[in-house]
Amino acid sequence: MPAIPAWPPSSLPRLFVEQTLFDGLTLTLDGAPANYLGNVLRLGAGAEVKLFDDQTGEWLARVEEAGRKRVTLVVTRHLRPRENVPDLWLVFAPVKRAPLDWMIEKATELGVARLVPVVTQRTVVDRVNLDRLRAISIEAAEQCDRTALPALDEPVKPDKLLNNWPAERALLFADEEGGVPLQQAAKPGPAAILIGPEGGFTAEEREAIGALPSSQAVALGPRILRAETAALAALSLWMAVAGDWSRPPRT
Repeated sequence: MPAIPAWPPSSLPRLFVEQTLFDGLTLTLDGAPANYLGNVLRLGAGAEVKLFDDQTGEWLARVEEAGRKRVTLVVTRHLRPRENVPDLWLVFAPVKRAPLDWMIEKATELGVARLVPVVTQRTVVDRVNLDRLRAISIEAAEQCDRTALPALDEPVKPDKLLNNWPAERALLFADEEGGVPLQQAAKPGPAAILIGPEGGFTAEEREAIGALPSSQAVALGPRILRAETAALAALSLWMAVAGDWSRPPRT
């Protein structure tokens, strides 16, 4: 006999919603989500979608009404709980808009738990649009099947960051002057990867970071990497060694 296809199929649209989800909930979407479901995908009554809320996991929902500006959904079934992601933070000096957007998107896809912008002395970006970065992170989570969004912190200066650093969290900082290979320093447990600006850390900043008991200078190979490339390379190495990449894919 032919195999019965899994239901719901992985191809169903996925959306993040701010409202806490539960079985039987009726919710109305407007704005961009409604436009996506009603006008882009042209879903009608009876169509099904997946929803997640960063709290209770992922749910199946049925379209009750689909208009040009509003779509009404009814939550019908709990599909899976909120995932446990590795306790890894990405602490980064913001770069220009396009590479920063790309970094946030890919860091979300790689499974980072928290995003922490740090404004160093050589950071060239004056302002960080957290609303835009959160929207990018949400879109990435919708695409890559995450049910847990990464936390996104307000930008912080290095001295405040280090003064409040949790003693139990390893800080692996990509030091342009070298260090141990990151794959040797990566270990399970709370950790953070620190990526500096394109001009690198100042000597004063490097000294302060190095004085933190939980810090470890790490190297990312023999080539000079752009800041956004360094961030994604470091996250990938850590996930391969100490993260969740050894888990089988979800079926």
